[in-house]
Amino acid sequence: MPQYDKADIERRMNGAVEALKGDLSGLRTGRANTSLLDPVQVEVYGAMMPLNQVATVNAPEPRMLAVQVWDKSNVAAVEKGITKANLGLNPMTDGQTVRLPMPDLTEERRKELAKLAGQYAEKAKIAIRNVRRDGMEDLKADEKKKEISEDDRKRMEEEVQKLTDKYVAETDEAAAKKEQEILTQ
Repeated sequence: MPQYDKADIERRMNGAVEALKGDLSGLRTGRANTSLLDPVQVEVYGAMMPLNQVATVNAPEPRMLAVQVWDKSNVAAVEKGITKANLGLNPMTDGQTVRLPMPDLTEERRKELAKLAGQYAEKAKIAIRNVRRDGMEDLKADEKKKEISEDDRKRMEEEVQKLTDKYVAETDEAAAKKEQEILTQ
């Protein structure tokens, strides 16, 4: 049974790109984005819960997030959770709704965020290269066990390299797009 599995390699490389996109969506640009509150944890009913399990988050305006808390008794906990998350947002409570105006980003903060986007991209590229290395090792093992010929190994190694190039390019594109978004707000 050959160890090399092209579908698995592609799935793992795609996973690295998707993880990067998730990380990038959490980076704040000047625009309100509901995924900005994804990491927020709220202490309710004696347990820590993600914000999206106690409230609805939406962006009614480009520079405002609104958090509609389902249970009135949790409003203070939601406010505290948002403040604790250290996102640089100042919650303003209005009944069961917590409004979060998006403050302008300073030039220095924009550069920090752009740099962070680059670091996330680099992490994703390392993950992709690790998957490539695993694929190459599997191919060599398959050849050694006489399950594939040397020509097959070389052809498949080219396939793995093409996949690697494709996913690294996607990573660069996603990071460049996010950096552009951050720096031009």
